[in-house]
Amino acid sequence: MNNNNSGPWGNNDNNQSPWGRRPNNQTPPDVDEIIKNSKDKFKKFMPSNFGGGKGFSIVFLILIGLWLATGIYRVNPQEQGVVLRFGEWVRTTEPGLHYHLPSPIEKVITPDVTRENKIEIGYRAFGGGNSNRRDVPDESKMITGDENNIDIDFVVFWKISDAGKYLFNLQDPPETVKVAAQSIMRDIIGQTKIQTALTEGRQNIQLKAKSLLQDLLNLYEAGVEVRDVQLLSVDPPQEVIDAFNDVQRARQDRDTLINEAQAFRNDIVPRARGEAAQMINQAQAYESEVVNRAKGDTDRFLSIYNSYKVDPDVTRSRIYLETMEKVLSNVNKIIMDKSSSSSGIVPYLPIDKLQGKGSK
Repeated sequence: MNNNNSGPWGNNDNNQSPWGRRPNNQTPPDVDEIIKNSKDKFKKFMPSNFGGGKGFSIVFLILIGLWLATGIYRVNPQEQGVVLRFGEWVRTTEPGLHYHLPSPIEKVITPDVTRENKIEIGYRAFGGGNSNRRDVPDESKMITGDENNIDIDFVVFWKISDAGKYLFNLQDPPETVKVAAQSIMRDIIGQTKIQTALTEGRQNIQLKAKSLLQDLLNLYEAGVEVRDVQLLSVDPPQEVIDAFNDVQRARQDRDTLINEAQAFRNDIVPRARGEAAQMINQAQAYESEVVNRAKGDTDRFLSIYNSYKVDPDVTRSRIYLETMEKVLSNVNKIIMDKSSSSSGIVPYLPIDKLQGKGSK
């Protein structure tokens, strides 16, 4: 039969607590007793004529008020306030005046959230700027989608977006950003052909890396905003860089020839089209002229034919005379008298010269 004096963890006759410590019949401290002892100790430092208990209470209240006033704090425009209660993050405050419970209950951390931070991946700069840098092969060597080696140096610019998440959700936020950026870049390069990565695909790689890195950090609730991802250099391995440069020069020569051919085409084609249009217009004009002349000749022939049907002899004579007029109008003419030919003398009448003298 169980002892009625047993505790919730069994018989207390062994004088053991649930965590294995001996209570030895100790009782919890009396809070009122602690306050009373504190007052007694405080009175020892006060003058004997201070005013008794009333004076002590006033001083005590003043001290309490000063202690509570230490909880007023200000957050500058470039900062966020992270309030900790016994070391645990409880809230984040924006710029301005705020209040937290006085120390040691609560305290505030105010990190700068506007400063832009930079993480170098694939290299380490020295001497200022990115012109002088030392390669870090373990970070820069990557494999493209068509299984070629490539050497990439890039930089990530970021800033704190939520100070509370930044300080307490990740153990080492800068290292997390760096590792995540490396992982994202390797994944993108692993899906990209080497020619695309080395030439026209750089801008797309940068934008895609920034977007995916931000999504991953948001998933971690890192409190980080990715401002930019910049590719500083994308090069083939040193062993094949000369051959690659030859290929690039050949591509540039090809592009130059294509551009020149395109320029020649843009010049010659419009000109040929203009000449073709001009020839078509001339042919159409000639067609109209020939057709109209043929119609006129047809109408004149029909008119002559109708006259011929009425009086054939007169019509034949008129046609003959008109024809001879056309034939003889531009030639030298000699007129002979048929009646004088029997005498052997042929009279010569220079009609053209006589006409010329007559005109004078």
